[in-house]
Amino acid sequence: QVHLVESGGGLVQPGGSLRLSCAASGATLRYYHVAWFRQAPGKEREGVACISNESREYVRDSVTGRFTVSRDNDKSLVFLEMKNLKPEDTAVYFCATEGYCSSSFKPDFLTWGQGAQVTVSS
Repeated sequence: QVHLVESGGGLVQPGGSLRLSCAASGATLRYYHVAWFRQAPGKEREGVACISNESREYVRDSVTGRFTVSRDNDKSLVFLEMKNLKPEDTAVYFCATEGYCSSSFKPDFLTWGQGAQVTVSS
């Protein structure tokens, strides 16, 4: 059974950058599609990026140019690099797997991490 853990969240000023990592135990992420979702207080969870097992990248239009997704298969890690962060990016960010990437970013993934808080504030 795959178990996911996110890390790298924190408090950052507007315009700053953060890199989130998603690590797996119980299986290697090499063969999985891995997605990043976020959920802000009072809002629905939304997908922001996804990377397929063949490293095809999907990034939500609203964060394109600021967010990038990548993977290191040797280390079984998936990253979400976020730059030029804005207060509206404040949310809990989750990685998820055991599903398939799509441009619709549906949350149809079976396994989720516990989330990492990202707060963008001056």
